Amino acid sequence: MNDNIDALIAALPDLRSGVFITLQLTVGGVVLAFVIAIVLGLAARSPRWPARVPARVLIEFFRGTSLLVQLFWFFYVMPLFGIKLDALLCGVLALGLNYGAYAAEVVRGSINSVPKGQWEAATALSLSPVRKLRKIIWPQAWAIMIPSLANLAVMLLKGTAVAYIILMHDLTWETDQLRQETGNTFFAYGVGMIIYFLISYAMVLGANALERHAKRRLGQGPPKSGLFSVRITDKATTAPMPGANAGSGGAGVA
Repeated sequence: MNDNIDALIAALPDLRSGVFITLQLTVGGVVLAFVIAIVLGLAARSPRWPARVPARVLIEFFRGTSLLVQLFWFFYVMPLFGIKLDALLCGVLALGLNYGAYAAEVVRGSINSVPKGQWEAATALSLSPVRKLRKIIWPQAWAIMIPSLANLAVMLLKGTAVAYIILMHDLTWETDQLRQETGNTFFAYGVGMIIYFLISYAMVLGANALERHAKRRLGQGPPKSGLFSVRITDKATTAPMPGANAGSGGAGVA
């Protein structure tokens, strides 16, 4: 056991470097995926087919093909066409496009789940489409989509492990180097598992904070947070949406 600890201490600089690369892939992938999700999610529900059809094609293509294959294409196939990309950029592009396609469906579904009365009230106030989306619909959809987007972000973090195939010395790579050094698979991958868990749990806590903030802006009670908490909503006591008119049976706007 002492030999394993000594090997771990000696490998700490390399593990720290691996964590940094993993975080770069995660942050870059999450940012790109979020931008893609908003663009494709909004376009996919457009009434105009020139915007809707290409968005649907892109969503289904990147959801329907393997992340591993996409990564191979960016790193190994694109140079055959004279386009050579940095390994980190290849990883960010593959992760962002793949998980952004999944997130686009979350954005589209969350916007569609906003109560119909909110859309009708905004229309009755003669708000422009952009102002209606920004002021009325998006804040409500944002609170709905945060948990699902957070789940995808954690999945993206775990998806960064495939970066080793493009020769990136990420956390998974350095964990395997520790395994070779110690000859102890349980110890080495146990260390890697703990590091991945700590990063993902920090992301969950951040997502919980975002959701609490979004719920407070809507006048709703803050959701329970924590790894093992269970959310139970009592419809009889749930605060109404801003501007909701219980007496008329419809929904309004603030």
